[in-house]
Order: sequence, then C-alpha cells, then structure tokens
Amino acid sequence: MGKTFRAIVVREREDGTFTRSIETRDTDELPPGEVLIRVHYTSVNYKDALSAIGNRGVTKNYPHTPGIDAAGVVEESSSADFKPGEEVLVTGYDLGMNTSGGMAEYIRVPASWVVRLPAGLSLKESMIYGTAGFTAALSVYKLTGAGVRPDAGEVLVTGASGGVGSLALRFLAKLGYRVVAAAGLVEESEYPRVEEKLKSLGASRVIPASEVNDTSGKLLLKGIWPGAIDTVGGNVLATVVKQAAYLGVVTTCGNTGGHELNLNVYPFILRGVTLIGIDSVECPMDLRLQVWEKMAGEWKPDNLEDFATEITLEQVEERFRLLLDKKSQGRAVVRVQ
Repeated sequence: MGKTFRAIVVREREDGTFTRSIETRDTDELPPGEVLIRVHYTSVNYKDALSAIGNRGVTKNYPHTPGIDAAGVVEESSSADFKPGEEVLVTGYDLGMNTSGGMAEYIRVPASWVVRLPAGLSLKESMIYGTAGFTAALSVYKLTGAGVRPDAGEVLVTGASGGVGSLALRFLAKLGYRVVAAAGLVEESEYPRVEEKLKSLGASRVIPASEVNDTSGKLLLKGIWPGAIDTVGGNVLATVVKQAAYLGVVTTCGNTGGHELNLNVYPFILRGVTLIGIDSVECPMDLRLQVWEKMAGEWKPDNLEDFATEITLEQVEERFRLLLDKKSQGRAVVRVQ
C-alpha cells in the first residue's frame, strides 16, 4: 500500500450521468511517472468543469480526478532532474484530462511535465496564475514578440472579466500598454461594477462586448487595434481581426464564443494582419520556462494574491457550476492540503 490521500473523484453511473465527491485514494492507484508530488494548491478552470460533467472531449475514461493545474512539493522522484523537497508546478500536458489531476493531495507525472517553481513566486501564486495565467502570459509574449509596442496605440483584450483575459490585462498594464478591456458575459446591471474592477486592474477604458461582436456582414471594419488578445473566439475573434489596424497582430486562445471562425482573406492581404494561435497545453519546455520566468519577475502584477479567491476542495463544486453557467469572474485557487 502507498500513501492514502483525499481527492475529488468523478464517477459515471449506469444511466450515463456523473457524480462528484471527495474520496480517499491510494498513491498506488496513480498512473506511472517519475515524480510523485504532494499537491498544496490547484486552481479551477473551465476545462476542469467540463471534465467533471463527463465531457468526452476532455476526459475519455472515468472514474477520474480533474485538475489541469497543480503546485506542491516533490515527495518521490526517480528522475535526476528533481529531488524530494523541491517546490514545483505542473500545468498543461495531459494533467487533469486523462491523467489523474490536481484536485487531489497527490499527483504522479512524467518528469518532462514538471517546472521547478521560479524564484519570486510562491506555490499559491503559481496557481493563482495556473493555466489561465500561463495562457495569458504566452499570449502577451507572442504579441510583444511580434513587434507590438506600448507606443503603437491602444491594445484590446476580449473576455477581460474572465481568468485569462483579466491576467492578460494585468500583464499588459504592467508593461506600460494602454489596454482596452472588452467585458463579455456581463449583465447590464453589473456593468458599472465590472468596469470599475477592470480599470482597477489597469484598463485605460472598458467597452461592452457588443462593440467587438459585429453582425453587419462587412468584409472589413475600421482598423483600430495594432494588437489584440482574444480569449473568446467565434464571431468576436472574426470581428477583432476585421478591426485590426494595418500590420496589426491578434492572438487567439479560447472558444467560449464558438469554435467556428467566419472570416475572409481581406484583413490579411489588404492590411497584413497576423493571427497567432496560442496553445498552452503542449507548449515546448524551453518556451514554457521563459514565460514562467517573466511571470515571476518583470511581468508579475502587484498584490497578486488579491486577484483570486481561495477555496477548499469542498467548495469546488459551486465553482464548477458558476463556470458552466458562464457566471464565473476572476480566479479561484484551491488549497488542497
């Protein structure tokens, strides 16, 4: 017998429905891997909520423990790269999808997935970032690397009230960009409060999502944005590309607004617009480490711990509901231990 630990376990009933509960497991039940990590913190993501309701596009086999992020301390390692007692984090790859995830007191993973905790970050702060923060930072890294400078004009962030969007906003503001935040999934009565919140995070101005959701059918729109980070996809992404300025750069990393993209070639052949896809799951380790160093250093926002709500494993179920109802704002970090 190995070590016993608590974990959220999703099980499929005979009628095809799914249940979620906190169970006691044994580390001998975990999948193979060189590094056993005692998890201190994880975070709650939309992909975790999909896994928790049995979405086969995320998780194929049940029972399963969700959690695409994890931060903790190495308990055992057969890899020369990591030693017991080291603080580490894991985001992306197959964690929480078909590999038992971070909503548990232990995970076992391949050493090639593990990132040593960068100096300047605590375990909790790394999970306030989590996959959402890494995706946001990778978007900013690609945008700045494509030559979009702070003096180019206002840059846009869509879905700015969500986890990825709000962190992208903070990174860009920290770097001196004038950021326009498009606030989606916000009821009209809530808009003033959300506007105030986004401005406190560094937005120079806030616009309703309707301004980047054009339904006119026009092939091109007035060129506005020298750079944009889209977290929504669908028609919003199509609108932003058509609104991009000459030689504008747009990154895309999400599909909550839809997975289809109805575009024509004119933004690309008449304005030279660049569209960059962002994948944080299989991001190569050398690039992954560079981005985490930025997040721990010069890009790190002030008062990062104020950015997320800390919850327990018992409170994760409510967060799943908010995410699935598209009512979740900001980040939730889970104290696992």
